[in-house]
Amino acid sequence: MEDRAKKDRVKGIIIFVIIALVIVIATVFSKMKIEKDSKLTMVYGAVGGGKENLLADEQFIKIMADSYKIEVTNDNWSNGKLVKNAVVREDGSKYDFIFFSDQRFYDYYKLEADTSLGEAKRDYVQDGSLTLNTPIVIYSWKDVVDKLIDEKIVTLDSDVYYITDMNKLMDYILEKKKWSDIGLNTIYGYININSTDPVTSSPGATYYGLLLSVLCDGDVNDDNIDEALAKLKTFYIKSGYMNNTPADLFESYLKTGMGGKPMIVDYEKSLIDFANENPDGYAQIKDDIRVLYPVPTIWNSHCVAALNENGKTYLKVFDDPAVQSLAWSRYGFRTGVTGGTYDVKDAKVAGIPQSISSTVPSLKMATYNKLINYLAEK
Repeated sequence: MEDRAKKDRVKGIIIFVIIALVIVIATVFSKMKIEKDSKLTMVYGAVGGGKENLLADEQFIKIMADSYKIEVTNDNWSNGKLVKNAVVREDGSKYDFIFFSDQRFYDYYKLEADTSLGEAKRDYVQDGSLTLNTPIVIYSWKDVVDKLIDEKIVTLDSDVYYITDMNKLMDYILEKKKWSDIGLNTIYGYININSTDPVTSSPGATYYGLLLSVLCDGDVNDDNIDEALAKLKTFYIKSGYMNNTPADLFESYLKTGMGGKPMIVDYEKSLIDFANENPDGYAQIKDDIRVLYPVPTIWNSHCVAALNENGKTYLKVFDDPAVQSLAWSRYGFRTGVTGGTYDVKDAKVAGIPQSISSTVPSLKMATYNKLINYLAEK
């Protein structure tokens, strides 16, 4: 009996020691983690929209911490305020970087502020680049695209659908051709491509910038812009009701199907993002949905402007192969102007080309302003 009591005491002591060791080890590791985290440099950015999910991704945050020793605070800004207001934090301190959602605003920010327009003095951009890219595409449906192929408007090449005669498609819309005129008797009304409003929406403005470039044969200048704008205004009026946000338009496209939204304008990344967020939903529509690439198309580029050394470190993050792979496979952002170093098959969405070479350059801010103001006139 006494021996058993001794054994129980010994077991109790051993258990106590083990528990104590576990607590000590856990405390040491916790302190090490805190000490490690405290060595991270806090970096502050003024950030435009459209990439929130990527920037909040745990893997992305971990890569920044482990490989670049930075932790980032992102403050939300609109592109319009970034190029007009003093870009400072609420406490008056300066940002390390600005992350624009559109190249035209990035390019414009690097110019001297126009004080006659009430623009605040800008910080000097020490470094910067186009970091996250996605092209304008047209989303449609199998039956629609089959008829557009018959009309010699769309071409299938290596399992990718290209709009090879954008002018002809625009003419069909301007001439008020009906879907039934090309054999689609199940779709009511006139041929149209739904887009967000270019007057109030950045994706819509980018799309209309592409149309302007197409009408001007890729060279928008003082000699041809007025005639092109007049035609584009007619196109804008005939396009009818427009959503203000791409998310609402894409959701409506998916929910109402071919009869409700035969063709819409959006970014390539939208379908990839949807397929990752809702694999069951994508499985239901993947055989019927079609992604069309206008020839040429235009990039929507999210651009980092580094304002100091911390900003330069943040800029380097987007050259990291792990970040490039994550940005593409999970969120649909290309990190190189012709496709990047990753395999597009990683996105698990059919009909996506590895590279995109037929593009028009982003228009300057003055050209976009002239376009938007012209469309907005009553």
